[in-house]
Parts: sequence; C-alpha cells; structure tokens
Amino acid sequence: MQNDVPRAIELYSRAVQVNPKWPEGWWFLGSLQYGTGAYVPARDALSRYIELIPTGGPAFALRGLCEFETGQYAQALGDIQHGISQGAANQPRNEQILRYHEALLQTRLGNYTSALKMYSIFAKNGVTNPELLAAIGLAGLRMPLLPKDVGTEQQGLVSAAGDAAYRFLAGDEASATRAFRDLFQRFPTAPNVHFLYGYLLFAADPDAALAEFQQELRITPSNADAEVMAAWGLLLHNSGAEALPYAQKAAEQEPALPSAQLVLGRSLMETGDLKEGTFYLEKARQLDPNNLEVHLALAKAYSKSGRKEDARCERILSLQLSNSNGATLDHP
Repeated sequence: MQNDVPRAIELYSRAVQVNPKWPEGWWFLGSLQYGTGAYVPARDALSRYIELIPTGGPAFALRGLCEFETGQYAQALGDIQHGISQGAANQPRNEQILRYHEALLQTRLGNYTSALKMYSIFAKNGVTNPELLAAIGLAGLRMPLLPKDVGTEQQGLVSAAGDAAYRFLAGDEASATRAFRDLFQRFPTAPNVHFLYGYLLFAADPDAALAEFQQELRITPSNADAEVMAAWGLLLHNSGAEALPYAQKAAEQEPALPSAQLVLGRSLMETGDLKEGTFYLEKARQLDPNNLEVHLALAKAYSKSGRKEDARCERILSLQLSNSNGATLDHP
C-alpha cells in the first residue's frame, strides 16, 4: 500500500530475514525506521548495511543520527564525521543537518572550540533560529549540554550568550559589542561570559581579549581556560615572566589540559628555564600530538638546547601538520 510506512517496514523486515545479504533491504528498512523515530532498530539495520557495504557514507551518517538520538554521543560523532568524509554531506540540505549535529556533539563532548568554528559557518550564511542560538551559547559558555537539556533557570543566559556570539560570528561586531555589554549587565557573575567575548576577540584584538580573560578570572578564579588564554596573550607580547603565574595555575588546575602544558612550557622557556620548559612542552606533545604550536615550540626549545636532530624532526612534523587538516594552531 502506497505511503503505508508501517507496512513497508514489516515487508522489508521479512525480506531481510529471508535474504540477510540484501544491502538495499537493510538500507530502506533503517531509513524508514529512522523516519518513524525507531532509532535503535534503525541503528541496527544500518549496521547490517554497513557490514555489507562498508563504503556507504550516507549509512554511516544516518547511523550517527540514530546514535545521537539514543545518547551514544561519541559513536554518533565518529559515524557522522566518517559519513561526511565519504560524501554524505555533498547535498546542501544534508550538509546543514549533519554539520549542525556534528557541532552539537562537539559541544556535548567538551570540544567547544571545534563547535564554535562550525557554528560560525551557519552565522556567516545567515542561518538562525532559537535552537541554534542556544547551541552557540552552550558552546561559548562551555556547557556540555544539548539545547533540549538546558534548565529553565539557564535559558535566558544561554540564549543571550548565543545571540551575542552569533552577531560576532556573523561579522556584525558593533552589534555584538552592544549585545555583550548587555549580557555582562544582565549576568554579571555568570562563568565564561567574559571568556567567550575574549575568545572571539582574540584573533583581531589580543589586548582587548586579555582584558576579558583577566576579568573572567576575577569572577571565576578557577577558570583554567581563562588562565591559559591570559598566558597566551602575554606570551604574544614576549611577556614570559607575566605569563608564567597564569600558566602555572592553569597546569596545576588542569594537568591533563594540553594547552596548559603548552603555555607553561613556553613561559618557562621564555624566562630562561629551558630544561623545565622542554619537559612541559613534551608533556603537551604527548597529550595533543597534532598541535602545531607544540611542535613549533619544541623545535625552538631543542634548537636552543643544541639538540639539532630533534629540532629538525620537529620542524619536519610542523611542516607536515601545517599541510594537513589535522593541525590546530590558532589558539593553544
């Protein structure tokens, strides 16, 4: 019967039981089940399809969307990213859906910088809706939540932060400045509000960004990310001695944070403690082997120490990373 989805699901279910090696049957079954909100059986059907057709990018992407709905966030991110790499986002509508879910998952898993970079594409293209603004707010405020999980008491803060950040990402900096000033007045003690503004300002105006990071630390002294960025801003001014206390506190608070080890290593190196600086830079490399800044700093440290071969290896790795999509450089 035409447009009878339950009947179609029943028939496809029977068909794949008779012939479990029929990939199209598993694909249509999974697609139909996803459309009805039956995410667990849809995920399983798509897994059977992937077993038969391991290069099926759309199947990976759709399975990732199923896993998103069932709360398997790490698996969902991996599947969506793999699906995109296999061409699942080649159509504009599919791309928007997949990129949005990828950004949501990055936030949920604590990868806030990656999420904001993805949301900037939506902002520059003029895409906006209340859920998107909330999603941007969550990434900017470093809250590992999905928009649907925001409590009533936090909705105003999250939406206002998302709106201010959206304006900045869209290129309307004058409007964004007004929106952030209003945000500071409405939520004077909210964590990460000043950090978010500083993060957005950093590339174009590191001095103004530094002031925001320092203000953040007055409000939230335990904010290791703000300590890292304050140290980084001072290092850009060759102020290693001023950067060092911020870097030491960041590394003490978050020893597993690669950027904390990076700024501590850089600060120590700039203040003449080459041995200790190299030690912390090597820790940063261990924690984040794809961070270009770490390899550049290590090349400099090894060169100063007379370790010419190690310095050469780091320079080669730096060149390789700078030519790849896996390098991180713009912020520590």
